[in-house]
Amino acid sequence: MADLAVRCAGVELRNPFLLASGIWGESGESLAGAWNAGAGGVITKSIGSVPRPGYPNPTVETYERWGLLNAMGLPNPGMDEYPREIEVARRAGATVIGSIFGGSAEEFARLAVRMAATGVVALELNLSCPHAEGYGTEIGGTPEDVEKVVRAVTQKVSLPVIAKITPNTSDAAALALAAQRGGAAAVSAINTLRAIAIDVHLQRPVLAHGLGGLSGPAIKPVGLACVWQIFEKVTIPIIGVGGIATAQDALEYVMAGARALEVGTQVTFDGVAVFGRLARELSGLLDELGFARLEDAVGVAHRASSVPRG
Repeated sequence: MADLAVRCAGVELRNPFLLASGIWGESGESLAGAWNAGAGGVITKSIGSVPRPGYPNPTVETYERWGLLNAMGLPNPGMDEYPREIEVARRAGATVIGSIFGGSAEEFARLAVRMAATGVVALELNLSCPHAEGYGTEIGGTPEDVEKVVRAVTQKVSLPVIAKITPNTSDAAALALAAQRGGAAAVSAINTLRAIAIDVHLQRPVLAHGLGGLSGPAIKPVGLACVWQIFEKVTIPIIGVGGIATAQDALEYVMAGARALEVGTQVTFDGVAVFGRLARELSGLLDELGFARLEDAVGVAHRASSVPRG
């Protein structure tokens, strides 16, 4: 069976499958559960400076097996409370990456210092939530903003910094390049796509907030395209995110240029057992195709492709 161990953003992972931020990360026990089920690492909920209740219900709409539409509003207990949950996950042996969000470069930097002190191995910056006013895409939607935030953080912490890039832009690769200029050790692509659903009987949006973010298998082609374009432009590692449900989905991302992978919506559908399944199936698929190691497959689709660059 092919070796799935990989080094990404300076972090050694036993396999490339990371629990995505915002899924199953409410507590240390749930983070530990994903790790014990076979995840290569776990990413916390996005944590802010103060507790945040999020938006009122309904916050989620499910579309069979092809996706979720959500507008949670970044609910979290705040940085004063959440470190104890990280400690629970770390005691279980988990490789923990801390996710943070802020309303300015200065707030990101302050949060980064505090998150770095919890023992996480890297930081992921949420620059891409599509529905939280004053956060996410609103301060990570331009290359200038991305570079400013990433630089502010990398000047304050020594941990590897991962910038999570939005697909709600005309040029995701430009955002990734800006993150690299700011000192990011990696980028993760993508976050959810801005979306909405309408209840025709109530004649109003399904979600209380109106606009939300779409995730799951339906957005995989968009995620793949972003990873493909980013790989052509940057030299730092890419973490592929968006619609990974099978080993073939995972390998498509790897061949497009991803070195690691985040899994979120599929955990909602299948539970944390999905991590062990994906790892076993990906190892077998790589072996079947003649790859001894996952790293040997990273970006291979670019070598033989006639797809236009950019």
